[in-house]
Amino acid sequence: MIRRWSPDAVAPPIGRYSHLAAVPADHELVFIAGQVGVLEDGTLAGPDAQSQTRQVLANIDKLLASLGAGPESLVKLLTMVAGAEHLPGCRAAMQEAFTRWYPEDDWPAHSLMVVAALATPELAVEIEGVAAVPRR
Repeated sequence: MIRRWSPDAVAPPIGRYSHLAAVPADHELVFIAGQVGVLEDGTLAGPDAQSQTRQVLANIDKLLASLGAGPESLVKLLTMVAGAEHLPGCRAAMQEAFTRWYPEDDWPAHSLMVVAALATPELAVEIEGVAAVPRR
């Protein structure tokens, strides 16, 4: 089981994340490339950060399912938002997913960056991750 925690020696997290995450020896790390908010047919889920973030997280959920895993297997996430104006929508969608995925508040390590732009102008959010899955 992945262990996540935030020691008392540092300030508590300022959001929904843990400061540390450790992976058991009988697991392998799987790196999830940056996911964007596109549907299965390759079209954008919507023009706004909230709809794109919802789709990004749905895509990550599907990728984890293909490994026989779920969101509980996430060790680390990195969220990139193309401009501060997209933060509210991104955060709202993240909160929806994290409330569903982590009802016990056992969140993965997570960093968020505001960047000037992503790969194409219509993209508002990109999220990459690291998951730990039991060795097969």
